[in-house]
Amino acid sequence: MPKLVTIFGGAGFLGRYIARRMAKEGWRVRVAVRRPNEALHVRPYGVVGQVDPVFCNIRDDDSVRAALAGADAAINCVGTFDKGGKNKFDAVHVEGAERIAKISAELGVAQLTHISAIGADANGDSIYAQTKAKGEAAVLAAMPDAVILRPSVMFGPEDNFFNRFGTMARYSLILPIVGAETKFQPVYVDDVAKAAVNATLGQVAAGTYELGGPDTQSFRDLMGTMLGVIHRRRLVLNLPFWAASIVAPISEITAKLSLGLIPAQITGDQVRSLKTDNIVADDAKGFADLGIKPVSMETLLPEYLWRFRPSGQFDAIKDSAKNLRTQ
Repeated sequence: MPKLVTIFGGAGFLGRYIARRMAKEGWRVRVAVRRPNEALHVRPYGVVGQVDPVFCNIRDDDSVRAALAGADAAINCVGTFDKGGKNKFDAVHVEGAERIAKISAELGVAQLTHISAIGADANGDSIYAQTKAKGEAAVLAAMPDAVILRPSVMFGPEDNFFNRFGTMARYSLILPIVGAETKFQPVYVDDVAKAAVNATLGQVAAGTYELGGPDTQSFRDLMGTMLGVIHRRRLVLNLPFWAASIVAPISEITAKLSLGLIPAQITGDQVRSLKTDNIVADDAKGFADLGIKPVSMETLLPEYLWRFRPSGQFDAIKDSAKNLRTQ
């Protein structure tokens, strides 16, 4: 019988790419999510019955144990940017990660791959960075041979980064950002999926790998790259950290009072995160150690950001038409 992998958060942005690749490798794929009825899009990734969405709440031991029953490998893609509520940083990044690792060890799961993030640091300024680091430590305490992947900001057709700012550029003449000079190393989501699959197949040595794309740019330059792709001219306005620290609490309070109908545009923890560059450390293991050549963002951005152009898919045609000579 084909081997079985349980992917926690396997219907999310990164998880779906991993699920598709694992199915192509011939594995049975169990996609463990809180809302299986909203994860039906993963089923066509394999033959009938090969990819199966199942219910799982990583805050519950029995739920995680059921999701891991009979699994040969596990991949944890679950993460959050929410510091409050039941699924807050500690519950997801630390307790949830530890629960998955401990039960994996208990059940004899051979391989565990844990998705963390560049910047994970127990002494970091943000709660996000601190809890990511604590989660890594908990995973390694339970399964010392686990593979930990730390991607920079990920991009791809379903991303919430370039798509978010592309939407803003469509309706606003100003793009407000925080941390204009903070550096990022955007990485294609499917390159991260390749790394996770290689780890699951036992082709990667245990350890921690930081994954960044071939391009390193400041936040401001990333917005310039995006604007060039969507053929729009906008003012990129940097909001100083001191000002962002005032705006963030107001945004968070508004989100709470509206019961989430008006999502927080930025949080205080995100402001603190943006003070630190999000790039691969000089001494870190990365894609080169995994035998993967990462894809440049400029190669792929036009493939899905074209819809934010003034005339969408017809923008290039209209631009060419301007050069036609009239008789």
